Amino acid sequence: MFAKPQEFAKSGLNFAQFFANTTFDGIERLSLLNLSAARSAFETSTANFNTLLGAKDVQSFVNLQQSFASPTLEKGMEYSRNVIAIATETKDKIAKEVESHIAEANAQVSGLVEQALAAAPAGSEATVAAVKSAIKTANETYESVNKAAKQAAEVAEASVSAATAATLKAANIATPKNSKKAA
Repeated sequence: MFAKPQEFAKSGLNFAQFFANTTFDGIERLSLLNLSAARSAFETSTANFNTLLGAKDVQSFVNLQQSFASPTLEKGMEYSRNVIAIATETKDKIAKEVESHIAEANAQVSGLVEQALAAAPAGSEATVAAVKSAIKTANETYESVNKAAKQAAEVAEASVSAATAATLKAANIATPKNSKKAA
């Protein structure tokens, strides 16, 4: 429990600093990823363009374009996976810290309430029971909402993974079929 207001303020400042540092770390990682992806896209586009310039006829031009499709799609999917991984890691770090602060705050509030209730005058047992019940209900509600949010995040991540796998599978199936039609 905080004995002094300065300790409470310092705890809040430390949390704000953690939040800012974690957020900036995520932004920095996304920026580096974006710069790397932009450089790679430029280099790949230049190489592909130079390759296309060497095409002898329309058919070889079409075949070359088709051969570029799958690697480009795979790079795009890898980029998406990396963005999701960075966002998830950042979210998880912040969520863990928030949960820690909430647990600490709950413990402190419960301690203060217990102290206040212990000093309650005789005959206020019903009020004491109502306050304890309200605190218990609030904590259970928070836990339920937190659990539902985690489950929703897991479902969303699983959906993204399934969509990614399906897209890559469809691209790998489509490319050979298109190549056979062109040949």
